[in-house]
Amino acid sequence: MVRTLNKKSFALSALVAASLMASGAIAQTSETDPRNEVYKDKFSKQYDSWHATSESVEVIDALEADPNLVILWAGYGFAKDYNKARGHHYAVTDLRATLRTGAPKSAEDGPMPMACWSCKSPDVPRVIEEQGEDGYFSGKWAKGGAEIVNTIGCADCHEKGKSKLRISRPFAERGFEAIGTPFDEASRKDKQSMVCAQCHVEYYFEKTKDRKGFVKFPWDGGTTVEAMETYYDALEFADWTHAVSKTPMLKAQHPGYETWKLGMHGKNNVSCTDCHMPRVKSPEGRKFTDHKVGNPFDRFEETCGTCHEQSKEFMVNLDKERKAKVKEIQLKAEKQLVHAHFEAGAAWKAGATEAEMKPILTDIRHAQWRWDYAIASHGVASHAPDEALRVLGTAVSKAADARIKLAHLLTAKGVKQPIALPDISTKAKAQAALGMDMKKMNADKKEFLENVVPKWDEEAKKREATY
Repeated sequence: MVRTLNKKSFALSALVAASLMASGAIAQTSETDPRNEVYKDKFSKQYDSWHATSESVEVIDALEADPNLVILWAGYGFAKDYNKARGHHYAVTDLRATLRTGAPKSAEDGPMPMACWSCKSPDVPRVIEEQGEDGYFSGKWAKGGAEIVNTIGCADCHEKGKSKLRISRPFAERGFEAIGTPFDEASRKDKQSMVCAQCHVEYYFEKTKDRKGFVKFPWDGGTTVEAMETYYDALEFADWTHAVSKTPMLKAQHPGYETWKLGMHGKNNVSCTDCHMPRVKSPEGRKFTDHKVGNPFDRFEETCGTCHEQSKEFMVNLDKERKAKVKEIQLKAEKQLVHAHFEAGAAWKAGATEAEMKPILTDIRHAQWRWDYAIASHGVASHAPDEALRVLGTAVSKAADARIKLAHLLTAKGVKQPIALPDISTKAKAQAALGMDMKKMNADKKEFLENVVPKWDEEAKKREATY
């Protein structure tokens, strides 16, 4: 059994799989069985607790809660739709349902690339094993609709039929090698966090001569916010161009691993599983790892209580205080950035040149990257509150720098200030201010979910019947 898909084993497995599939001798390679149900008998307690992630049924609209986000992501998919993350059980369901993936009618249609599936399913390593990374990453997101159907689960982190941990994605393995921590050489404690870091990290879709749309972790120069900013700037990489300010923007994903490493838990070798997947006792008295990934306070005695002598009430209140402080600085950064985007838009309308705008747009780019890095990192106020406040502080400062430069430029152009903002007090008003046709987007998505997704599921059911 090959533990991880290093370059040699990956190439060999892909070659063998392609040959056997072409001959009709096999429908699935031996590295990955993506069906979580095949684990439910041998690992019943783990399976049952994993399945309990389905209990997080509530959908929380982050744009409705904070309409500033619509403006900050103007021109990007997140301005259409952004809900807070639910349990692993919903990874595929929620990706299909979000407006960000559009309403494709064919495998070649839609706004998103195949890479958008990469953290959502154990079908991803299966397809990579069968088609190679070139085959997997090529094409649009809809191409994988009938292939990527099993939600985040067992085979993402474990060898087939075993409890042994593995890295199932070659791009994650390359990321760990870049920072000098190959998975094969890591301690078990580190491995427990590294399997989570296959997905709970910052990443981007590489655009080079040889690779277009491959997932890559921007860790070549390190994992801090400054190191990754420098990496992106050197490439002149941008996820999108802002619809109002015309800034070449960076969208942080969810750099939980990077911020965890900088916090008190990461520095004290407290792994992700210690807090989010603790060892618990079954009714029969046997210990097992609880796979209902969730809030550590829900299982205080098995998580926080194993290290902290303080009461649950004390720890909960401390966490609330930290979250409130982070939220306060977050909103200050957002206010500065919203104004900066509209002021930059006014400067362009007044005839500002690219040379005049470049240093301003660089400040906006860096400020929003740092803001996004801090807030997109799930649980950052708990993992690394000091780092979150530090990074958000630099975001506020850089956004303020941009606004000072804009004030001078607007004055020189004879533009009356302050620049009036449209009404963005609600999600709907903010989207309307950007001219977004939400009625059509929602109607198209409804048709897609009713007519296209059932065909994907039927095709997947036929394929899996051959396993």
